[in-house]
Amino acid sequence: MQMMRKMQKELEKVQAELAEQSMEVASGGGAVVVQITGDQKITSIKIDPEALDPDDVGLLEDMLVAGVNEAIGRSQELAAKKLGALTGGLKIPGLGL
Repeated sequence: MQMMRKMQKELEKVQAELAEQSMEVASGGGAVVVQITGDQKITSIKIDPEALDPDDVGLLEDMLVAGVNEAIGRSQELAAKKLGALTGGLKIPGLGL
C-alpha cells in the first residue's frame, strides 16, 4: 500500500511537470505555429498573415489541422516517455499511455 502511495505521488509530480512543459510545432513551412503543453492543452495558435488567402481558405484549414495533430502527437509522446519511466512501461488505463 505504501508503494502505491509513493507511485501516486510520483505520478502527480510527473503530471504537474507535463502541465508546465510547453512545445511549439510549425506547419506549412512556419505559416502556422501551435503551442501545446505536455498535458495536451493548446495554449496558442499563431498564423502568419501571409498565409491568409481568402481564395484558398482550405489550405489554411489543412495547415491548422496538421499543426494541431502534430502538436498533440508530440505532446502524447512526451507524456508517454515521462509516464512510461514511472510505470516501467506498463499500460495503465487513464494515464494516456
